[in-house]
Amino acid sequence: MSAPRLLDVDALPGRLALTPAEAAAALGCSRTFLEEQVLPDLRVVRRGRRIFVPVSELVRWLEREGEAVAETIGARR
Repeated sequence: MSAPRLLDVDALPGRLALTPAEAAAALGCSRTFLEEQVLPDLRVVRRGRRIFVPVSELVRWLEREGEAVAETIGARR
């Protein structure tokens, strides 16, 4: 059985991608933190000076990172 999804991307109206500033706001972090700690792990779309962060990539990152923490906590017990 697969882990439950944190966010159902299919249920999101409209936007498929966010700007880095919007992605940082959606995660509740600063843009600097996003650029240093999160973006290197994401597949993003670059067109000229624009960067598009797919919402599905943010969800994938959250699920993967959340699982890593859960496994670490479980190993401590």
